[in-house]
Amino acid sequence: MEPLRIVAPDTFDTDVLIVGAGPTGLTLATALVAGGVRTTVIDRLAEGVNTSRAAVVHARTLEVLEPLAVTPTLVARGLAAQRFTIRDRDRVLVPIGFDRLPTRYPYTLMISQAVTEQVLLQRLTELGGRVLRPRVLHGLFQDPRGVTARLDDGGQLRARYVVGADGMHSTVRTCAGIPFSGGSYGESFVLADVRLEGGVPHDEVILYFSPAGMVVVAPLPDGQHRVVATVDEAPEQPDAAYVQALLDARGPARRRATVQALVWSSRFRLHHRVADSYRAGRVLLAGDAAHVHSPAGGQGMNVGILDALALATALQRALAGDADALDAYGAARRPVAQRVVGLADRLTRLATVPAGLRGLRNLLLATVARFPAVRRNLAWQLSGLVYR
Repeated sequence: MEPLRIVAPDTFDTDVLIVGAGPTGLTLATALVAGGVRTTVIDRLAEGVNTSRAAVVHARTLEVLEPLAVTPTLVARGLAAQRFTIRDRDRVLVPIGFDRLPTRYPYTLMISQAVTEQVLLQRLTELGGRVLRPRVLHGLFQDPRGVTARLDDGGQLRARYVVGADGMHSTVRTCAGIPFSGGSYGESFVLADVRLEGGVPHDEVILYFSPAGMVVVAPLPDGQHRVVATVDEAPEQPDAAYVQALLDARGPARRRATVQALVWSSRFRLHHRVADSYRAGRVLLAGDAAHVHSPAGGQGMNVGILDALALATALQRALAGDADALDAYGAARRPVAQRVVGLADRLTRLATVPAGLRGLRNLLLATVARFPAVRRNLAWQLSGLVYR
């Protein structure tokens, strides 16, 4: 991989080159194309993946996506969950309702990232945009007027600006030399989509705490549930029996949640990191390329989409001559990422306190949750409305 360096200016193939066609990259591309900006998207995959880690679109995200005309489709294809609870087995510690929030979307929309990407890609295509696949970035060469991207097929693309929306292992961030500060969680994570029967609701997202670790159980459309759990060492592809054992040890006890079928599963390790800067000259970062964190709270994809929409506005201003707008983008969005990383980290560490502190933790959470203002504040944070 070649570092960022200076080359002679040339003609431009596009105004903005976006590396990565996940939710962040597709949102940014759709917003730019809708605004009349010449935009090119490349992605290393031959086609979009059919499975995904993200499964939540929050109220604020649905609000800001309205100008792109994708919100109605997302709502129609998703499942509205109006309640989020933190539990210790059957005991509700923290109940959080979204139904009284001042928004047109007073719920958490449960929808697969794969579906979200399909909806965004369809809209991008309708507007005349497209994704070049498979294209792998091998190097970036920057000069005062623009950036040249060298691709795996030996070709080059010349752009006024390049955006890295290429995930945690971002090639763009590496080429730009931007540090990715933070650390890693010691545990691994299991992720599975399953069909369940028994003691889990179909309209509520639940974060279960237990001495063995946390497990999130969230409803999805078509009668499925998303299960996410922390474990010391997960198998590469957890089977139905493994997921069942996690639910038996951490989920509802009074009425067992039974795995009827495993749709798909995977394991992964997570980090809590934020890029030291969102900009290096004409190279910018958004989404997981700029920040990663625990899935607790379901914020990752949402923060990336909000990054994309803010960056679209900043790039349009920069192309019109206001280069300071790009620094303002990073100054506004990086503190949001830090807050989200902090919230997710606190939830994750609360879920995995030593067994001897479990009783005290439960008492404190249940006591604090009695105050309506606390529950309301959590609802505003989780829904993203706090960032209006």
